[in-house]
Amino acid sequence: MADVANPTFETSLGDVDNVIRAVYKQVWGNPHVMESERLISAESKLANGEISVREFVRIAAKSEFYRDRYFSSCAPYRFVELNFLHLLGRAPHDQREVSEHIVRCIAEGYDAEIDSYINSDEYEAAFGENNVPCYRGKDSAANAKQIGFNRMFALDRGASQVDSSVKASQLVFAVATNSAGKINASTSTVIGSGTEKRFKIVASGSNFENRPSTNTTEYVVSASRMTSQIQAINRSSAKILSIKAV
Repeated sequence: MADVANPTFETSLGDVDNVIRAVYKQVWGNPHVMESERLISAESKLANGEISVREFVRIAAKSEFYRDRYFSSCAPYRFVELNFLHLLGRAPHDQREVSEHIVRCIAEGYDAEIDSYINSDEYEAAFGENNVPCYRGKDSAANAKQIGFNRMFALDRGASQVDSSVKASQLVFAVATNSAGKINASTSTVIGSGTEKRFKIVASGSNFENRPSTNTTEYVVSASRMTSQIQAINRSSAKILSIKAV
């Protein structure tokens, strides 16, 4: 029988069922999944050996269930930090990683963002084709620095947590400042309340008046406006150099 904590695909129906349940729990953030929300076609393909566990994970992460709860309903930072948690089993290492994924999602689209985790060398080394992703951010192998442990605890709040209940980033300040950060109770940010986190986006290449420029331009925006600001910068043919919390 496969290990339920980190199951692998075997041939018995019992093992396949364990894998399916484990994927829903890990990738979808420990939700209650109704029968009508299950990926019946993909489950059948997995059971028949037509797809690997890795491909089932990809389908789950690209599903409307995942997209609605973590892309459409969450701040960009929260979406990225949960992608790291759900698909690589760890917290982001630094601001460069977060910025890279935010920019990719805006420039290349949702599917490309999901694929970037599942197609990565890190995913291959950690889980391969037939292991279900699991939380590994509390292990030294997944953390280059001690601060990675604190960040993982900030994201993983225990077996009872449901990730979709928290819409605001839990790591935005810690990652932006390269600090461990305090492990506080999860809180939500009310958009427009005056407590919403702001970001400085540095871009070069052109400005919004479409005049070519070799200088850099800085834009300070709230978290809720970050996506639209990045889209506007991309339309102006500028290149985003960095995104930092302020």
